[in-house]
Amino acid sequence: MTQPSSPSPAGFGAVAVSATFTADPLQDTLSCWFRELQWDFRIRFASYNQVFQQLLDPSSLLAANRAGFNVVLVRFEDWFRYQPAEGGFGLRENVGRLVTALRSAARSFSSPILLSVCPSSPGFPEPAAEMERILFAGVSDLPGVHTLSPAEIAALYPVANPHDPHADQLGHIPYTPEYFAALGTAIARRIHAIRTAPWKVIALDCDDTLWSGIVGEDGPEGISLDPPRQALQEFMRAQKDAGMLLAMTSKNNEEDVIEAFRSHPEMPLALEDFVAWRINWDSKGGNLASLAEELNLGLDSFLFVDDNHKECLEVRSVCPEVLTVPLPPEASEIPAFLRHFWAFDHAKVTAEDRQRTALYRQQIERTRLERSSASLAEFLRELEVEVEMSPAAPADYPRVAQLTQRTNQMNLAPIRRTESDVQEAVAGGLECLAVRVADRFGGYGLTGVAFFEPRGGALRVDTFLLSCRVLGRGVEHRLLARLGEIALARGLASVELPYVPARRNQPALRFLQGLGAERLETPQGSLFRLPAEAAAAVVYQPEETAAAGKAIPAAEPSAEPPAARPAVDYARIARDLREPARILAWVRAGVPAKGAAAGGDGIPRTDLERELSALWADMLKAPRVGVHDNFFDLGGHSLLAVRLLSRVRQTYGVDLALDIVYSGDFTVAELAKAIELKSLEEAGAERYEDLLREIESLSDEEVRALLASETSEAQPS
Repeated sequence: MTQPSSPSPAGFGAVAVSATFTADPLQDTLSCWFRELQWDFRIRFASYNQVFQQLLDPSSLLAANRAGFNVVLVRFEDWFRYQPAEGGFGLRENVGRLVTALRSAARSFSSPILLSVCPSSPGFPEPAAEMERILFAGVSDLPGVHTLSPAEIAALYPVANPHDPHADQLGHIPYTPEYFAALGTAIARRIHAIRTAPWKVIALDCDDTLWSGIVGEDGPEGISLDPPRQALQEFMRAQKDAGMLLAMTSKNNEEDVIEAFRSHPEMPLALEDFVAWRINWDSKGGNLASLAEELNLGLDSFLFVDDNHKECLEVRSVCPEVLTVPLPPEASEIPAFLRHFWAFDHAKVTAEDRQRTALYRQQIERTRLERSSASLAEFLRELEVEVEMSPAAPADYPRVAQLTQRTNQMNLAPIRRTESDVQEAVAGGLECLAVRVADRFGGYGLTGVAFFEPRGGALRVDTFLLSCRVLGRGVEHRLLARLGEIALARGLASVELPYVPARRNQPALRFLQGLGAERLETPQGSLFRLPAEAAAAVVYQPEETAAAGKAIPAAEPSAEPPAARPAVDYARIARDLREPARILAWVRAGVPAKGAAAGGDGIPRTDLERELSALWADMLKAPRVGVHDNFFDLGGHSLLAVRLLSRVRQTYGVDLALDIVYSGDFTVAELAKAIELKSLEEAGAERYEDLLREIESLSDEEVRALLASETSEAQPS
């Protein structure tokens, strides 16, 4: 249920808000969500009703904001608060001015812009809806600009009476606290979608998940599609259309499941919508690992959806990288639960995303050809690979940014970039080469990127990456040869390629080592230098006698431990924090009273955090300790820290070094994370077998209770 969100390489800056109205009531909601997501964003508000100035002034708060997000909130009627609109003409003119300002800002800002049109009061003229369409259309092609409409907010977080005319009149605060909670949640959720590394595969159970009933007992024709499962299938079909790969893993006879789909053509999903499946009586954790190997994707890119909480617990134990999605016991809750499971959100859908299932199906055909070929050289000749390389156009920036965020294996020096980062890099002098690949089975799309610049007589490469879909075809050699040609054409002596070790980029190192280039050690890793003539002459030469079937290297386990990342309890959010009234109550409960003494910064979210908060309160003689309160700020000292760690050992059987106290911000949340990570490290095969036996002995009610309590499991990225 918990999964790490992806931090920006530049860390945390500010979330800067500029609005046409008083937006300060968003502070508490945004703060609570950022604490929940463990994001250390500062929240800053621009001067009142200064949207145009903030977008156009190079010294403004938004222009100076780096490694953060800029939020622009526009309520059309505010433009006419002190002068009446003239039949809608003034509104159209101002929308045009705003589009111009946003286009200017998008070229110069280093942080993404989230533009939200906020609802006007009921009496405002009807053209507002048309102006919203014009505004969003005017910025739809801008990299780094994302939009949020009143309809989107209302669909997710409906508020019956969002407007507060009295507060609007007194202080230009147009909305009720409940609507500000809804708006703040929608903003945080969209930032989460933009910021978090996306998942790629949804692995679905069948019985009582895709349909109601058990196909092995009821027969293929005996299962039914009740409204909740109808909604689930429609939701998953939309996820497929947004670029997610669908797979199945079910404990069933395969022929029964296939016949179930044939017997129910009315179902929104068909067999053709799934790229792969494992329908057998093996463990689902093992089947997920098998699917990951077939699709050449890491387990950390999988979402696993199942109604059986015992199966979810088994998957979480065997494959902790997988994000489990345990469906609610009440089927009627399923549609809302899925809508509010933030891991399913997509910041922006590219053309390649919409083609992903077709691309993977083409890959299956390639794999069949590969296996039937006598050698790798024969396979590549029959594949007829074509490579096109050209400067990336602005329309390519969303896909370029996506590749920097998703590519691991053939990525020499991983730099994760947003669209705004790509635009800023190009504006700052880096050139960006986009690589498109096709073969006899179809196009792979934009699957490679190189950022480079001339520096000191050499062509210095900043980024060199290729999607795993095109590895083993010689595309990397063609890309390097093209860089060599560029270097020669500009009179540069060499091509310099940096290598920075990262999780799963060992194939990149093997590629560099095979070039015969000069290797220099750097603080970050290595720099490989190749004469421009040699780089331009690089050609892929597969062995004529090599066995086919190894053209694409499989994802390798990382030799380094995964970086610690904050955990997000998506299931709790989907279950408990999807209604504005409940969100508002949660915000009010989590915000310390103004002027109160230190303490209470963050309510505990798990049993472990609650126990540790009570332990700290007892040892520190504090009335209340929040999960983000610093131990030393609350009066703690070295001797007391030693006593605390001793109590932790007695209570939880975990030995923690004293370094944890001084290695960072020592809080209940950090201590709970350290205990859980240490427990995972010390748990061996014997513990795993005991755990499985314990799981099998639990009742369904006990399993649900256990899953609900485990809300802060740290998982690898």
